[in-house]
Amino acid sequence: MSDETRLRILELLSDGDRCVCELREAIDVAANLLSYHLKVLRDAGLVSAHRRGRWVDYRLEDDALERLRSALPAATTVTA
Repeated sequence: MSDETRLRILELLSDGDRCVCELREAIDVAANLLSYHLKVLRDAGLVSAHRRGRWVDYRLEDDALERLRSALPAATTVTA
């Protein structure tokens, strides 16, 4: 999740399903890089793809937020 492009994809998908064509318009990366980042997110179980004719729609998985929380280290409080 350290990649800005993947964070942007997740942000866009948090508002609902998006066609890959919409993601391409919103994110300024080459098509092959967008595909790569979407694959990483699919492999991590954070997003899923659904074919609609010749289009592919992406959506956040229901447990994406839980997966992200469990993958991040717990925040620690620093006292002076």
